[in-house]
Amino acid sequence: MTASENTLFQPSKLNNITLKNRFIRSATWEGLATDRGTVTPPLIEKMLELVKGGIGLIITGHAYVSPEGKASFRQLGVYSDHLISGLSNMVEQCHQAGGKLILQLAHAGIQADGLQQGYEAFGPSTLTLNNGHVVKAMAIDDIQQVIHSFASAAVRAQKAGFDGIQLHMAHGYLLSQFLSPYFNQRQDQYGGSLENRFRIIEEIIHLIQKTTVKNLPLLVKINSEDFLENGFTIEEMILIVKKLEKMGIVAVELSGGTGQSKTKYSPVRRGKIKSEIDEGFYIDAAQQLKAVSSIPVILVGGIKSLVLAEKLIKEGIADFIALCRPLICEPDLVNRWKDGLQNSAKCLRDNLCFIPASKGEGIQCVSKQKGRIQ
Repeated sequence: MTASENTLFQPSKLNNITLKNRFIRSATWEGLATDRGTVTPPLIEKMLELVKGGIGLIITGHAYVSPEGKASFRQLGVYSDHLISGLSNMVEQCHQAGGKLILQLAHAGIQADGLQQGYEAFGPSTLTLNNGHVVKAMAIDDIQQVIHSFASAAVRAQKAGFDGIQLHMAHGYLLSQFLSPYFNQRQDQYGGSLENRFRIIEEIIHLIQKTTVKNLPLLVKINSEDFLENGFTIEEMILIVKKLEKMGIVAVELSGGTGQSKTKYSPVRRGKIKSEIDEGFYIDAAQQLKAVSSIPVILVGGIKSLVLAEKLIKEGIADFIALCRPLICEPDLVNRWKDGLQNSAKCLRDNLCFIPASKGEGIQCVSKQKGRIQ
């Protein structure tokens, strides 16, 4: 099958966003913003590199909606109006290059780097983390403040000209924590039943829809499951997605795992994928969701071959293919596949790409620089 015959490479629509193909860059921490979360020229260059590499849609790295929700060093921010001009510049340059850009809105909750930021990390409930650190439970006032922080961030994204926004409800970040009975042990209206655990998200979405233009596409990234005892399950995910679909969410990106999950089930699993059978960590969850819902599914996680990507689209398991670490290694991967060089992505999934970012140098493929990747 030639690229012109392959549905993956044909123009598609995600709500009111026209994409040149069905490939999406999944959000990751670039480590290229300033310490205050401001867009920098190197971050814009990273986005333009992805646009020129052929990706249909870029979802930015997780942008923190309030100072206490910051997770990482030099993380992109959207917590203040002073950040809008930099975000707008990034969007404008990507649009001029033919790209589409969605801003991911996030709050790290118990995973926030509170000590560095001068804030005390909090979450749905008091919890002792794997590292022994104890995080406090949020008061109702804290919850209301977070709800308004997400809505204000959405308004800023709209003013900056983004093509849409994505709520980060996965990977053990704050909204994921509220959904999960492992993290959420509250006994009030925000805990207990699945309906109560979903309440903060429901209120955030309603406020975003009230304060932004009606045609601003709103996506979510959600865990297929937590891979934790007493954690969020596939069955609960399906129920939540059905609710989200009724609320007007235009697409869901399926991922999985948390910072508390075992390493082999973490959101950034390490280890070489030796064959197609080992690819696609959340395919079963996507199949179960597709059986009962018509919402467009963006599937991420362990997809590194064009063969599998084609199969997922052809069989209706996914509507869009999301890539993360493969694009850190090969920003032009989509163009390479389209041009006929269709061997699997070269990414070794060794996670060494995060080391330069933690040093303030931005995320980049170390293995390629060291000649481990040919």
